[in-house]
Amino acid sequence: MKNILILILSVFIITTCGGKEVKNPADMVLTNGNIYTLDDSIPRAEALAIRDGKILSCGTNEEIENFVGDSTDVIDLNGKFVMPGFIESHAHFLGLGNLKQILDLRDAKNCDEVIAMAAKAADNSTPGEWIIGRGWHQEKFDPVPFPNVDGYPVHTVLSNAVPNNPVMLSHASGHAVFANARAMQLASITKTTPDPDGGTIIRDSLGEAIGVFTENAENLIRKVYDEYLLKRSPEEIRADFVWQIQLASEECLKKGITTFVDAGETFEIIDLMKELADSNKIPVRLYVMIGDSLKKMKEKLSSYKMIGYGNNYLTVRSIKQYVDGALGSRGAWMLEPYNDLPEQYGSNVTLLSELKETYKLAARNGFQMCTHAIGDRGNREVLNLYEEVVKGNKELRWRIEHAQHLSREDIPRFSKLGVIASMQGIHCTSDATFVPERIGDIRAEEGAYVWEKLIESGAVICNGTDSPVEDVDPIKCFYSSVTRKLADGTEFYLNQKMTREEAIKSYTINGAYAAFEENIKGSITPGKFADLVVLSNDLLNCTDEEILQTKVIYTIVNGKVLYKSK
Repeated sequence: MKNILILILSVFIITTCGGKEVKNPADMVLTNGNIYTLDDSIPRAEALAIRDGKILSCGTNEEIENFVGDSTDVIDLNGKFVMPGFIESHAHFLGLGNLKQILDLRDAKNCDEVIAMAAKAADNSTPGEWIIGRGWHQEKFDPVPFPNVDGYPVHTVLSNAVPNNPVMLSHASGHAVFANARAMQLASITKTTPDPDGGTIIRDSLGEAIGVFTENAENLIRKVYDEYLLKRSPEEIRADFVWQIQLASEECLKKGITTFVDAGETFEIIDLMKELADSNKIPVRLYVMIGDSLKKMKEKLSSYKMIGYGNNYLTVRSIKQYVDGALGSRGAWMLEPYNDLPEQYGSNVTLLSELKETYKLAARNGFQMCTHAIGDRGNREVLNLYEEVVKGNKELRWRIEHAQHLSREDIPRFSKLGVIASMQGIHCTSDATFVPERIGDIRAEEGAYVWEKLIESGAVICNGTDSPVEDVDPIKCFYSSVTRKLADGTEFYLNQKMTREEAIKSYTINGAYAAFEENIKGSITPGKFADLVVLSNDLLNCTDEEILQTKVIYTIVNGKVLYKSK
Protein backbone atom coordinates (compact mmCIF):
# COMPACT_ATOMS: atom_id res chain seq x y z
CA MET A 1 0.00 0.00 0.00
CA LYS A 2 2.85 2.37 0.89
CA ASN A 3 4.51 1.73 -2.48
CA ILE A 4 1.25 2.51 -4.31
CA LEU A 5 0.92 5.82 -2.47
CA ILE A 6 4.50 6.73 -3.34
CA LEU A 7 3.84 5.90 -7.01
CA ILE A 8 0.67 8.05 -7.08
CA LEU A 9 2.50 10.92 -5.39
CA SER A 10 5.39 10.73 -7.83
CA VAL A 11 3.00 10.84 -10.81
CA PHE A 12 1.27 13.89 -9.28
CA ILE A 13 4.62 15.63 -8.78
CA ILE A 14 5.77 14.81 -12.29
CA THR A 15 2.47 16.01 -13.77
CA THR A 16 2.08 19.26 -11.84
CA CYS A 17 5.46 20.45 -10.62
CA GLY A 18 7.69 20.68 -13.63
CA GLY A 19 9.15 17.18 -14.02
CA LYS A 20 10.55 16.26 -17.43
CA GLU A 21 8.23 13.34 -17.96
CA VAL A 22 4.49 14.03 -18.47
CA LYS A 23 2.49 11.06 -17.24
CA ASN A 24 -0.94 12.73 -17.57
CA PRO A 25 -0.70 15.37 -20.27
CA ALA A 26 -3.38 17.93 -20.95
CA ASP A 27 -5.63 17.55 -23.96
CA MET A 28 -5.17 21.21 -24.80
CA VAL A 29 -2.94 24.04 -23.61
CA LEU A 30 -3.41 27.71 -24.31
CA THR A 31 -0.15 29.62 -23.95
CA ASN A 32 1.11 33.23 -24.27
CA GLY A 33 -2.30 34.58 -23.40
CA ASN A 34 -3.74 37.50 -21.47
CA ILE A 35 -6.09 35.45 -19.32
CA TYR A 36 -8.71 37.04 -17.06
CA THR A 37 -9.89 34.21 -14.85
CA LEU A 38 -12.49 35.83 -12.52
CA ASP A 39 -10.95 33.57 -9.88
CA ASP A 40 -9.69 35.67 -6.96
CA SER A 41 -7.00 33.12 -6.11
CA ILE A 42 -5.27 33.80 -9.44
CA PRO A 43 -6.97 36.72 -11.24
CA ARG A 44 -4.55 36.77 -14.19
CA ALA A 45 -2.61 34.07 -15.98
CA GLU A 46 -0.50 33.52 -19.08
CA ALA A 47 -1.51 29.98 -19.86
CA LEU A 48 -3.96 27.25 -18.98
CA ALA A 49 -4.30 23.51 -19.39
CA ILE A 50 -7.45 21.55 -20.22
CA ARG A 51 -8.18 17.87 -19.71
CA ASP A 52 -11.44 15.94 -20.19
CA GLY A 53 -13.36 19.12 -20.95
CA LYS A 54 -12.37 20.88 -17.72
CA ILE A 55 -9.79 23.39 -16.58
CA LEU A 56 -6.80 21.46 -15.26
CA SER A 57 -4.56 24.33 -14.23
CA CYS A 58 -3.71 27.92 -15.05
CA GLY A 59 -0.59 29.97 -14.36
CA THR A 60 2.58 31.09 -16.09
CA ASN A 61 3.79 29.72 -19.41
CA GLU A 62 6.54 27.85 -17.57
CA GLU A 63 4.12 26.24 -15.12
CA ILE A 64 1.66 25.11 -17.78
CA GLU A 65 4.43 23.80 -20.04
CA ASN A 66 4.64 20.90 -17.63
CA PHE A 67 1.26 19.66 -18.91
CA VAL A 68 2.34 19.50 -22.55
CA GLY A 69 2.75 15.98 -23.87
CA ASP A 70 3.14 14.52 -27.34
CA SER A 71 -0.64 14.45 -27.88
CA THR A 72 -1.42 17.86 -26.36
CA ASP A 73 -2.95 20.42 -28.70
CA VAL A 74 -1.03 23.64 -28.00
CA ILE A 75 -2.49 26.97 -29.11
CA ASP A 76 -0.21 30.01 -29.02
CA LEU A 77 -2.52 32.96 -28.29
CA ASN A 78 0.07 35.63 -29.11
CA GLY A 79 -1.15 37.82 -26.27
CA LYS A 80 -4.86 37.60 -27.04
CA PHE A 81 -7.45 38.14 -24.29
CA VAL A 82 -9.05 35.06 -22.75
CA MET A 83 -12.05 35.00 -20.41
CA PRO A 84 -14.80 32.58 -19.44
CA GLY A 85 -17.27 32.01 -22.26
CA PHE A 86 -20.12 34.49 -22.41
CA ILE A 87 -23.29 33.39 -20.63
CA GLU A 88 -26.34 34.81 -22.43
CA SER A 89 -28.67 35.10 -19.42
CA HIS A 90 -31.91 35.94 -21.20
CA ALA A 91 -32.77 35.34 -24.84
CA HIS A 92 -34.92 33.08 -26.98
CA PHE A 93 -33.03 30.21 -28.60
CA LEU A 94 -35.51 29.14 -31.25
CA GLY A 95 -36.44 32.78 -31.80
CA LEU A 96 -32.79 33.47 -32.62
CA GLY A 97 -32.79 30.62 -35.10
CA ASN A 98 -36.15 31.61 -36.53
CA LEU A 99 -34.90 35.15 -37.21
CA LYS A 100 -32.46 33.60 -39.68
CA GLN A 101 -35.44 32.16 -41.57
CA ILE A 102 -37.69 35.24 -41.78
CA LEU A 103 -37.41 38.93 -42.59
CA ASP A 104 -35.01 40.66 -40.21
CA LEU A 105 -36.43 44.18 -39.91
CA ARG A 106 -34.15 45.47 -37.14
CA ASP A 107 -32.12 47.69 -39.46
CA ALA A 108 -35.11 49.17 -41.31
CA LYS A 109 -34.86 52.95 -41.08
CA ASN A 110 -38.51 53.66 -41.79
CA CYS A 111 -41.84 52.06 -42.54
CA ASP A 112 -41.30 52.29 -46.30
CA GLU A 113 -38.29 49.99 -46.00
CA VAL A 114 -40.31 47.51 -43.95
CA ILE A 115 -43.08 47.44 -46.55
CA ALA A 116 -40.58 47.12 -49.40
CA MET A 117 -39.01 44.06 -47.73
CA ALA A 118 -42.43 42.47 -47.24
CA ALA A 119 -43.40 43.16 -50.86
CA LYS A 120 -40.17 41.64 -52.16
CA ALA A 121 -40.74 38.52 -50.04
CA ALA A 122 -44.29 38.26 -51.43
CA ASP A 123 -42.96 38.46 -54.98
CA ASN A 124 -40.89 35.35 -54.23
CA SER A 125 -43.79 33.50 -52.59
CA THR A 126 -46.96 31.84 -53.75
CA PRO A 127 -50.31 33.55 -53.07
CA GLY A 128 -51.65 32.64 -49.64
CA GLU A 129 -48.20 31.96 -48.18
CA TRP A 130 -47.58 33.94 -44.98
CA ILE A 131 -44.94 36.66 -44.98
CA ILE A 132 -43.30 36.80 -41.56
CA GLY A 133 -40.79 39.27 -40.17
CA ARG A 134 -39.55 40.77 -36.94
CA GLY A 135 -37.70 43.81 -35.71
CA TRP A 136 -39.57 47.01 -36.66
CA HIS A 137 -39.90 49.76 -34.10
CA GLN A 138 -42.06 52.83 -34.68
CA GLU A 139 -39.87 55.03 -32.47
CA LYS A 140 -36.90 54.44 -34.79
CA PHE A 141 -38.73 55.28 -38.01
CA ASP A 142 -37.51 58.37 -39.84
CA PRO A 143 -39.71 59.87 -41.09
CA VAL A 144 -42.68 59.08 -38.87
CA PRO A 145 -45.18 56.87 -40.77
CA PHE A 146 -48.07 58.66 -42.45
CA PRO A 147 -50.79 58.05 -41.65
CA ASN A 148 -50.21 56.84 -38.10
CA VAL A 149 -51.98 56.39 -34.78
CA ASP A 150 -49.84 57.17 -31.73
CA GLY A 151 -46.83 56.67 -33.99
CA TYR A 152 -47.93 53.24 -35.23
CA PRO A 153 -48.23 52.74 -39.01
CA VAL A 154 -51.64 52.17 -40.60
CA HIS A 155 -51.88 49.00 -42.69
CA THR A 156 -53.19 50.62 -45.90
CA VAL A 157 -49.87 50.94 -47.74
CA LEU A 158 -48.75 47.49 -46.60
CA SER A 159 -52.07 45.94 -47.69
CA ASN A 160 -51.84 47.59 -51.12
CA ALA A 161 -48.24 46.41 -51.54
CA VAL A 162 -49.03 42.85 -50.44
CA PRO A 163 -52.68 42.08 -51.24
CA ASN A 164 -52.57 38.30 -51.74
CA ASN A 165 -50.37 37.10 -48.89
CA PRO A 166 -51.15 37.44 -45.19
CA VAL A 167 -48.42 39.45 -43.47
CA MET A 168 -47.47 39.39 -39.79
CA LEU A 169 -44.50 41.54 -38.78
CA SER A 170 -43.52 41.37 -35.12
CA HIS A 171 -42.41 44.44 -33.23
CA ALA A 172 -38.75 44.45 -32.12
CA SER A 173 -39.91 43.89 -28.56
CA GLY A 174 -42.05 40.91 -29.51
CA HIS A 175 -45.01 42.62 -27.80
CA ALA A 176 -46.91 43.76 -30.89
CA VAL A 177 -47.52 42.75 -34.50
CA PHE A 178 -48.24 44.71 -37.69
CA ALA A 179 -50.65 42.86 -40.00
CA ASN A 180 -52.06 43.55 -43.44
CA ALA A 181 -55.70 43.37 -44.53
CA ARG A 182 -55.40 39.77 -45.70
CA ALA A 183 -54.10 38.59 -42.31
CA MET A 184 -56.84 40.50 -40.49
CA GLN A 185 -59.46 39.02 -42.80
CA LEU A 186 -58.25 35.49 -42.01
CA ALA A 187 -58.38 36.35 -38.30
CA SER A 188 -61.95 37.71 -38.69
CA ILE A 189 -60.95 41.11 -37.32
CA THR A 190 -63.74 43.66 -37.68
CA LYS A 191 -64.64 46.98 -36.19
CA THR A 192 -66.59 45.20 -33.46
CA THR A 193 -63.85 42.75 -32.44
CA PRO A 194 -63.26 43.42 -28.73
CA ASP A 195 -59.85 43.97 -27.16
CA PRO A 196 -58.77 40.80 -25.34
CA ASP A 197 -57.74 40.93 -21.70
CA GLY A 198 -54.23 42.32 -21.44
CA GLY A 199 -54.08 43.48 -25.05
CA THR A 200 -55.12 46.28 -27.38
CA ILE A 201 -56.24 46.45 -31.00
CA ILE A 202 -54.94 49.84 -32.10
CA ARG A 203 -57.75 51.72 -33.87
CA ASP A 204 -58.17 54.94 -35.81
CA SER A 205 -60.59 57.73 -34.96
CA LEU A 206 -63.44 55.79 -36.59
CA GLY A 207 -62.75 52.67 -34.53
CA GLU A 208 -61.24 50.68 -37.40
CA ALA A 209 -58.26 48.41 -36.70
CA ILE A 210 -55.10 49.94 -38.19
CA GLY A 211 -53.27 46.60 -38.32
CA VAL A 212 -51.26 46.91 -35.10
CA PHE A 213 -52.07 44.55 -32.23
CA THR A 214 -50.26 44.96 -28.92
CA GLU A 215 -49.58 42.52 -26.07
CA ASN A 216 -52.22 39.76 -25.83
CA ALA A 217 -54.09 41.16 -28.84
CA GLU A 218 -51.31 39.95 -31.13
CA ASN A 219 -52.54 36.41 -30.44
CA LEU A 220 -55.62 37.20 -32.57
CA ILE A 221 -53.32 37.19 -35.60
CA ARG A 222 -50.72 34.74 -34.34
CA LYS A 223 -53.36 32.07 -33.69
CA VAL A 224 -54.29 31.99 -37.37
CA TYR A 225 -50.63 31.80 -38.39
CA ASP A 226 -50.05 28.95 -35.92
CA GLU A 227 -52.99 27.07 -37.45
CA TYR A 228 -51.37 27.55 -40.86
CA LEU A 229 -48.10 26.08 -39.57
CA LEU A 230 -49.90 23.08 -38.11
CA LYS A 231 -50.92 22.02 -41.61
CA ARG A 232 -47.37 20.77 -42.08
CA SER A 233 -46.55 17.13 -41.36
CA PRO A 234 -45.04 16.24 -37.96
CA GLU A 235 -41.80 15.49 -39.75
CA GLU A 236 -41.72 18.93 -41.35
CA ILE A 237 -42.49 20.64 -38.05
CA ARG A 238 -39.74 18.75 -36.24
CA ALA A 239 -37.20 19.41 -39.00
CA ASP A 240 -37.94 23.12 -38.83
CA PHE A 241 -37.39 23.24 -35.07
CA VAL A 242 -34.13 21.28 -35.43
CA TRP A 243 -33.00 23.73 -38.11
CA GLN A 244 -33.75 26.67 -35.83
CA ILE A 245 -31.72 25.08 -33.03
CA GLN A 246 -28.83 24.51 -35.44
CA LEU A 247 -28.93 28.09 -36.71
CA ALA A 248 -29.07 29.47 -33.17
CA SER A 249 -26.15 27.28 -32.06
CA GLU A 250 -23.99 28.44 -34.95
CA GLU A 251 -24.76 32.10 -34.20
CA CYS A 252 -23.94 31.68 -30.51
CA LEU A 253 -20.60 30.02 -31.16
CA LYS A 254 -19.66 32.71 -33.65
CA LYS A 255 -20.37 35.34 -30.98
CA GLY A 256 -18.47 33.63 -28.16
CA ILE A 257 -21.51 32.38 -26.25
CA THR A 258 -20.98 29.07 -24.49
CA THR A 259 -24.13 29.00 -22.31
CA PHE A 260 -27.55 30.24 -23.38
CA VAL A 261 -30.42 30.83 -20.96
CA ASP A 262 -33.55 30.22 -23.02
CA ALA A 263 -36.35 32.42 -21.70
CA GLY A 264 -39.35 30.19 -22.21
CA GLU A 265 -39.99 27.02 -24.19
CA THR A 266 -42.95 24.62 -24.30
CA PHE A 267 -42.76 21.07 -23.00
CA GLU A 268 -42.80 19.93 -26.62
CA ILE A 269 -39.65 21.88 -27.47
CA ILE A 270 -37.95 20.74 -24.26
CA ASP A 271 -38.64 17.14 -25.30
CA LEU A 272 -36.91 17.83 -28.61
CA MET A 273 -33.95 19.49 -26.88
CA LYS A 274 -33.61 16.47 -24.61
CA GLU A 275 -33.61 14.17 -27.64
CA LEU A 276 -30.91 16.27 -29.33
CA ALA A 277 -28.85 16.37 -26.13
CA ASP A 278 -28.99 12.57 -26.01
CA SER A 279 -27.30 12.45 -29.42
CA ASN A 280 -24.79 15.26 -28.68
CA LYS A 281 -26.37 17.59 -31.23
CA ILE A 282 -26.54 20.70 -29.04
CA PRO A 283 -23.07 22.32 -28.92
CA VAL A 284 -24.04 25.20 -26.58
CA ARG A 285 -25.04 24.59 -22.97
CA LEU A 286 -28.72 25.40 -22.47
CA TYR A 287 -30.53 26.51 -19.32
CA VAL A 288 -34.18 26.43 -20.32
CA MET A 289 -37.13 28.11 -18.64
CA ILE A 290 -40.49 26.37 -19.05
CA GLY A 291 -42.92 28.66 -20.83
CA ASP A 292 -46.19 26.78 -21.07
CA SER A 293 -49.75 27.00 -19.78
CA LEU A 294 -50.53 26.71 -16.08
CA LYS A 295 -52.73 23.73 -16.88
CA LYS A 296 -49.86 21.85 -18.53
CA MET A 297 -47.43 22.80 -15.79
CA LYS A 298 -49.76 21.35 -13.17
CA GLU A 299 -49.78 18.10 -15.14
CA LYS A 300 -46.11 17.84 -16.12
CA LEU A 301 -43.88 20.06 -14.01
CA SER A 302 -42.81 17.49 -11.45
CA SER A 303 -41.35 15.20 -14.12
CA TYR A 304 -39.45 17.83 -16.09
CA LYS A 305 -36.77 18.95 -13.66
CA MET A 306 -33.40 18.24 -15.29
CA ILE A 307 -30.08 19.43 -13.88
CA GLY A 308 -26.96 18.86 -15.95
CA TYR A 309 -28.69 16.51 -18.38
CA GLY A 310 -26.70 15.24 -21.36
CA ASN A 311 -23.23 15.93 -19.95
CA ASN A 312 -24.40 19.31 -18.64
CA TYR A 313 -25.74 20.56 -21.96
CA LEU A 314 -29.36 20.84 -20.81
CA THR A 315 -30.80 22.07 -17.53
CA VAL A 316 -34.50 22.69 -16.87
CA ARG A 317 -35.30 23.99 -13.40
CA SER A 318 -37.09 27.30 -13.92
CA ILE A 319 -40.41 28.75 -15.11
CA LYS A 320 -41.02 31.84 -17.24
CA GLN A 321 -44.04 34.09 -16.73
CA TYR A 322 -45.11 37.61 -17.78
CA VAL A 323 -46.66 40.32 -15.65
CA ASP A 324 -46.62 43.10 -18.28
CA GLY A 325 -45.54 44.10 -21.77
CA ALA A 326 -42.85 46.34 -23.27
CA LEU A 327 -42.20 50.06 -22.96
CA GLY A 328 -41.93 50.60 -26.71
CA SER A 329 -45.51 49.40 -27.24
CA ARG A 330 -46.64 51.20 -24.06
CA GLY A 331 -47.39 47.80 -22.56
CA ALA A 332 -45.04 48.09 -19.57
CA TRP A 333 -47.23 48.36 -16.46
CA MET A 334 -46.53 51.71 -14.81
CA LEU A 335 -47.39 53.26 -11.45
CA GLU A 336 -48.05 56.57 -13.17
CA PRO A 337 -49.45 57.13 -16.68
CA TYR A 338 -47.31 57.47 -19.78
CA ASN A 339 -46.16 61.02 -20.45
CA ASP A 340 -46.94 60.72 -24.14
CA LEU A 341 -50.29 58.94 -23.65
CA PRO A 342 -51.74 60.12 -20.33
CA GLU A 343 -54.69 57.71 -20.31
CA GLN A 344 -52.39 54.68 -20.65
CA TYR A 345 -50.75 52.86 -17.70
CA GLY A 346 -49.64 49.79 -19.63
CA SER A 347 -50.92 46.23 -19.44
CA ASN A 348 -51.11 43.51 -16.82
CA VAL A 349 -50.92 40.56 -19.21
CA THR A 350 -51.24 37.75 -16.65
CA LEU A 351 -53.66 38.01 -13.76
CA LEU A 352 -51.87 38.37 -10.44
CA SER A 353 -53.96 35.54 -9.04
CA GLU A 354 -52.68 33.23 -11.78
CA LEU A 355 -49.10 34.36 -11.21
CA LYS A 356 -49.44 33.63 -7.50
CA GLU A 357 -50.75 30.15 -8.26
CA THR A 358 -47.81 29.53 -10.60
CA TYR A 359 -45.33 30.79 -8.01
CA LYS A 360 -46.73 28.42 -5.39
CA LEU A 361 -46.50 25.56 -7.88
CA ALA A 362 -42.87 26.46 -8.55
CA ALA A 363 -42.02 26.63 -4.85
CA ARG A 364 -43.62 23.23 -4.15
CA ASN A 365 -41.62 21.61 -6.94
CA GLY A 366 -38.31 23.35 -6.32
CA PHE A 367 -38.37 25.43 -9.49
CA GLN A 368 -36.88 28.88 -9.94
CA MET A 369 -39.31 31.63 -11.01
CA CYS A 370 -38.30 34.04 -13.78
CA THR A 371 -40.91 36.74 -14.37
CA HIS A 372 -40.87 39.29 -17.16
CA ALA A 373 -41.45 42.72 -15.59
CA ILE A 374 -40.54 45.97 -17.31
CA GLY A 375 -42.70 48.73 -15.79
CA ASP A 376 -42.29 49.98 -12.22
CA ARG A 377 -45.80 48.76 -11.33
CA GLY A 378 -45.06 45.37 -12.87
CA ASN A 379 -41.83 45.04 -10.91
CA ARG A 380 -43.50 46.07 -7.66
CA GLU A 381 -46.31 43.57 -8.05
CA VAL A 382 -43.87 40.74 -8.78
CA LEU A 383 -41.66 41.67 -5.82
CA ASN A 384 -44.75 41.72 -3.61
CA LEU A 385 -45.81 38.25 -4.76
CA TYR A 386 -42.29 36.85 -4.46
CA GLU A 387 -42.06 38.19 -0.92
CA GLU A 388 -45.40 36.66 -0.02
CA VAL A 389 -44.70 33.24 -1.52
CA VAL A 390 -41.02 32.59 -0.73
CA LYS A 391 -41.07 34.33 2.67
CA GLY A 392 -37.44 35.42 2.61
CA ASN A 393 -35.91 32.22 1.18
CA LYS A 394 -33.03 33.68 -0.83
CA GLU A 395 -31.73 30.24 -1.77
CA LEU A 396 -34.47 29.95 -4.38
CA ARG A 397 -32.72 32.66 -6.45
CA TRP A 398 -35.93 33.83 -8.08
CA ARG A 399 -35.42 36.33 -10.85
CA ILE A 400 -37.08 39.29 -12.48
CA GLU A 401 -36.43 39.38 -16.20
CA HIS A 402 -35.62 42.88 -17.52
CA ALA A 403 -36.34 44.96 -14.37
CA GLN A 404 -36.02 47.97 -16.65
CA HIS A 405 -37.99 50.63 -14.79
CA LEU A 406 -38.06 50.67 -11.01
CA SER A 407 -39.42 53.01 -8.38
CA ARG A 408 -36.94 54.30 -5.80
CA GLU A 409 -38.60 52.29 -3.05
CA ASP A 410 -38.27 48.98 -4.87
CA ILE A 411 -34.58 49.14 -5.84
CA PRO A 412 -33.25 47.85 -2.47
CA ARG A 413 -35.86 45.09 -2.35
CA PHE A 414 -33.97 43.00 -4.91
CA SER A 415 -31.05 42.50 -2.55
CA LYS A 416 -33.27 42.24 0.52
CA LEU A 417 -35.35 39.45 -1.02
CA GLY A 418 -32.46 37.77 -2.86
CA VAL A 419 -34.12 38.45 -6.22
CA ILE A 420 -31.77 38.42 -9.21
CA ALA A 421 -32.11 41.27 -11.71
CA SER A 422 -31.79 39.66 -15.14
CA MET A 423 -31.16 42.75 -17.26
CA GLN A 424 -30.07 43.49 -20.82
CA GLY A 425 -27.47 46.20 -21.28
CA ILE A 426 -28.25 46.62 -24.97
CA HIS A 427 -31.89 47.43 -24.21
CA CYS A 428 -30.78 50.58 -22.42
CA THR A 429 -29.10 52.21 -25.41
CA SER A 430 -31.64 50.77 -27.84
CA ASP A 431 -34.59 52.23 -25.91
CA ALA A 432 -32.92 55.43 -24.70
CA THR A 433 -34.21 57.51 -27.59
CA PHE A 434 -37.81 57.16 -26.42
CA VAL A 435 -37.60 56.40 -22.67
CA PRO A 436 -37.80 60.08 -21.55
CA GLU A 437 -40.64 60.62 -24.01
CA ARG A 438 -42.57 57.69 -22.54
CA ILE A 439 -42.05 58.30 -18.82
CA GLY A 440 -40.38 61.71 -18.48
CA ASP A 441 -36.87 62.67 -17.37
CA ILE A 442 -37.54 62.47 -13.63
CA ARG A 443 -38.79 58.89 -13.66
CA ALA A 444 -36.17 57.87 -16.23
CA GLU A 445 -33.29 59.18 -14.13
CA GLU A 446 -34.72 57.68 -10.95
CA GLY A 447 -35.34 54.16 -12.15
CA ALA A 448 -34.47 53.39 -15.79
CA TYR A 449 -31.82 50.66 -16.16
CA VAL A 450 -30.33 51.54 -12.76
CA TRP A 451 -27.49 49.05 -12.79
CA GLU A 452 -25.23 50.83 -10.32
CA LYS A 453 -28.03 51.51 -7.85
CA LEU A 454 -28.87 47.81 -7.86
CA ILE A 455 -25.24 46.71 -7.57
CA GLU A 456 -24.54 49.17 -4.75
CA SER A 457 -27.59 47.84 -2.89
CA GLY A 458 -26.13 44.33 -3.08
CA ALA A 459 -28.25 42.89 -5.88
CA VAL A 460 -26.89 40.42 -8.43
CA ILE A 461 -27.26 41.43 -12.09
CA CYS A 462 -26.89 38.99 -14.96
CA ASN A 463 -26.68 40.26 -18.53
CA GLY A 464 -27.97 39.33 -21.97
CA THR A 465 -29.63 40.60 -25.11
CA ASP A 466 -33.18 39.22 -25.24
CA SER A 467 -32.36 38.10 -28.77
CA PRO A 468 -34.01 38.15 -31.26
CA VAL A 469 -35.22 41.49 -29.85
CA GLU A 470 -31.58 42.61 -30.12
CA ASP A 471 -28.49 41.18 -31.76
CA VAL A 472 -27.25 38.32 -29.58
CA ASP A 473 -23.71 39.76 -29.80
CA PRO A 474 -22.26 40.08 -26.25
CA ILE A 475 -19.67 42.61 -27.44
CA LYS A 476 -22.32 45.15 -28.40
CA CYS A 477 -24.17 44.52 -25.15
CA PHE A 478 -20.94 44.87 -23.13
CA TYR A 479 -20.27 48.20 -24.87
CA SER A 480 -23.73 49.46 -23.94
CA SER A 481 -23.26 48.29 -20.36
CA VAL A 482 -19.99 50.17 -19.81
CA THR A 483 -20.67 53.31 -21.87
CA ARG A 484 -24.46 53.81 -22.11
CA LYS A 485 -23.62 55.57 -25.38
CA LEU A 486 -26.10 55.82 -28.22
CA ALA A 487 -25.13 55.59 -31.88
CA ASP A 488 -24.89 59.39 -32.09
CA GLY A 489 -22.52 59.52 -29.12
CA THR A 490 -25.00 60.86 -26.57
CA GLU A 491 -25.00 59.19 -23.16
CA PHE A 492 -27.98 57.93 -21.17
CA TYR A 493 -27.67 58.75 -17.45
CA LEU A 494 -23.98 57.92 -17.40
CA ASN A 495 -23.74 57.54 -13.62
CA GLN A 496 -25.55 54.18 -13.92
CA LYS A 497 -23.05 52.54 -16.29
CA MET A 498 -21.24 49.39 -15.15
CA THR A 499 -17.49 49.22 -14.66
CA ARG A 500 -15.64 46.92 -17.05
CA GLU A 501 -15.21 44.36 -14.25
CA GLU A 502 -18.90 44.51 -13.29
CA ALA A 503 -19.99 44.04 -16.90
CA ILE A 504 -17.74 41.00 -17.39
CA LYS A 505 -19.06 39.51 -14.14
CA SER A 506 -22.63 40.11 -15.33
CA TYR A 507 -21.84 38.05 -18.44
CA THR A 508 -19.94 35.25 -16.70
CA ILE A 509 -19.92 34.36 -13.00
CA ASN A 510 -23.16 36.26 -12.24
CA GLY A 511 -24.86 34.49 -15.11
CA ALA A 512 -23.65 31.18 -13.71
CA TYR A 513 -24.93 32.11 -10.23
CA ALA A 514 -28.33 33.08 -11.65
CA ALA A 515 -28.56 29.53 -13.03
CA PHE A 516 -27.20 27.76 -9.90
CA GLU A 517 -24.07 26.87 -11.87
CA GLU A 518 -21.33 29.01 -10.31
CA ASN A 519 -19.53 25.85 -9.11
CA ILE A 520 -19.10 24.47 -12.63
CA LYS A 521 -18.73 27.53 -14.88
CA GLY A 522 -18.39 31.30 -14.97
CA SER A 523 -14.69 31.52 -14.05
CA ILE A 524 -11.45 29.93 -15.22
CA THR A 525 -10.93 27.74 -12.19
CA PRO A 526 -9.46 24.22 -12.03
CA GLY A 527 -12.29 21.70 -12.03
CA LYS A 528 -14.77 23.92 -13.87
CA PHE A 529 -15.80 23.36 -17.47
CA ALA A 530 -13.36 24.62 -20.07
CA ASP A 531 -15.88 26.98 -21.66
CA LEU A 532 -13.81 29.90 -22.93
CA VAL A 533 -13.72 32.72 -25.41
CA VAL A 534 -10.58 34.22 -26.95
CA LEU A 535 -10.95 37.84 -28.07
CA SER A 536 -8.86 40.19 -30.18
CA ASN A 537 -8.97 43.01 -27.59
CA ASP A 538 -8.62 43.22 -23.82
CA LEU A 539 -12.10 44.21 -22.68
CA LEU A 540 -10.74 45.53 -19.40
CA ASN A 541 -8.20 47.93 -20.91
CA CYS A 542 -9.04 48.75 -24.52
CA THR A 543 -10.70 52.04 -25.47
CA ASP A 544 -14.46 52.33 -25.82
CA GLU A 545 -14.10 52.44 -29.59
CA GLU A 546 -11.95 49.30 -29.57
CA ILE A 547 -14.65 47.37 -27.70
CA LEU A 548 -16.88 47.50 -30.77
CA GLN A 549 -13.97 46.42 -32.95
CA THR A 550 -13.36 43.31 -30.84
CA LYS A 551 -13.56 40.01 -32.69
CA VAL A 552 -14.06 36.47 -31.42
CA ILE A 553 -10.93 34.45 -32.25
CA TYR A 554 -11.91 31.14 -30.64
CA THR A 555 -14.97 29.79 -28.88
CA ILE A 556 -14.14 26.75 -26.76
CA VAL A 557 -16.85 24.59 -25.19
CA ASN A 558 -16.04 21.57 -23.03
CA GLY A 559 -12.40 21.88 -24.01
CA LYS A 560 -13.03 21.77 -27.76
CA VAL A 561 -12.63 24.58 -30.27
CA LEU A 562 -16.08 24.89 -31.83
CA TYR A 563 -15.48 28.21 -33.57
CA LYS A 564 -12.31 29.70 -35.03
CA SER A 565 -12.24 33.01 -36.88
CA LYS A 566 -11.01 32.94 -40.43
